[in-house]
Amino acid sequence: MNQIAVNLIQVRERIELAALAAKREPETIELLAVSKTFPASAIEEAMHAGQSAFGENYVQEAVEKITQLAKLRPWLVWHFIGPLQSNKTREVAEHFDWVHSVDRLKIAERLSAQRGEFPNLPELQICVQVNVSEEDSKGGVPLTEALALCDAISKLPNIVLRGLMAIPAPSADVQLQRQAFVAVRECFQKIQATRLSDPAYQFFDTLSMGMSDDLEAAIAEGSTMVRVGTAIFGKRDKISK
Repeated sequence: MNQIAVNLIQVRERIELAALAAKREPETIELLAVSKTFPASAIEEAMHAGQSAFGENYVQEAVEKITQLAKLRPWLVWHFIGPLQSNKTREVAEHFDWVHSVDRLKIAERLSAQRGEFPNLPELQICVQVNVSEEDSKGGVPLTEALALCDAISKLPNIVLRGLMAIPAPSADVQLQRQAFVAVRECFQKIQATRLSDPAYQFFDTLSMGMSDDLEAAIAEGSTMVRVGTAIFGKRDKISK
């Protein structure tokens, strides 16, 4: 068994233990393997170990890997989770299944229009990124503006509004980790509660939060999708975008 397969087993065990500790069903939490900077061969190894969902941060790098793994496309689900500039939306609309990092209506409008140019593709799944720690260095809409952005996005064709994504400021303090995730969960639940009767929100079920160092805290506070890279693929070298 290769190291990636071993790491996947360990991460899945962490997810299961965290879920049980939170009195949740482990099956309600999806593992997204963040494969940025790692080669297509590493993704193939993870796929053979039972992993199907992969997250990428850099458009050009991701499209190259998606192309290399074209023969495996029916078994892979590609999530774009990095900052997205307007001049990169077309490639994302063409190649990805999910986008987690939408924090401006303009980006959502471009994704919507450009996805429509590929009638053979299903609707693009969208999460709105919120900036829970109010860090200038990170993307995301303030929590107070999340509902208004979700409402605007929910009206667009060719995309489906799925939920919220957050990347809180790093902290080794579990209580601080949980405080950030609580704020995102409360925002998520408020949106769900106030839009129960709106058909555009019928698939608003995703809370994308938690990574290698804080997935337990995220799961304790309701995460439905954890984005794990280092704990699966190992430490990564920085690459240019």
